[in-house]
Amino acid sequence: MSKKLRHVFVYNKTRETFLAFRVTVADSIRGRLVGLLGRRSLRPDSGVWIVPANAVHSIGMLFAFDLVLIDKNFKVVGLRELVRPFAITWPNYRAESVLELPAHSIFCSRTQVGDQLLVERYEARKPSNGNGDGRTDMEGLPVDFRPAGANGPIVQIPPQSSKLDSRRSNLADTQTR
Repeated sequence: MSKKLRHVFVYNKTRETFLAFRVTVADSIRGRLVGLLGRRSLRPDSGVWIVPANAVHSIGMLFAFDLVLIDKNFKVVGLRELVRPFAITWPNYRAESVLELPAHSIFCSRTQVGDQLLVERYEARKPSNGNGDGRTDMEGLPVDFRPAGANGPIVQIPPQSSKLDSRRSNLADTQTR
């Protein structure tokens, strides 16, 4: 029975950078066992999140990758950059899960031990009933942003001229005199 692949994105809240946008969740026995095996490379901004795990091996892999070890509160407890093929990493007993990312992802995102990560699922928004003008879901908008009729009449604000426009008109008046 084939289980549909789930994807998450990983955001470093401490550094305000993304580590990856499309990370495959490997939380089954088979998924954890396979991990990155059989792949020739990782696409940029992708990866594999192995749950639970506190160490990995790269036996049978064909490329180097970065490893981020995460505790149960999504705090970074270990980093391993450029893990080479046919290597085994030492376990980090504080780690609950492991992110396998493309090489140099740690450097590019400036991730350090102690950083707080956000691992979040992609959730597609369900289409709601539109009102015919291309706008949908007016209830979620603030009152100021709702269209006319949704929260009463709209009060028109007259355009204001800037000082630059008044200077131009004064200059034009002096030149014509």
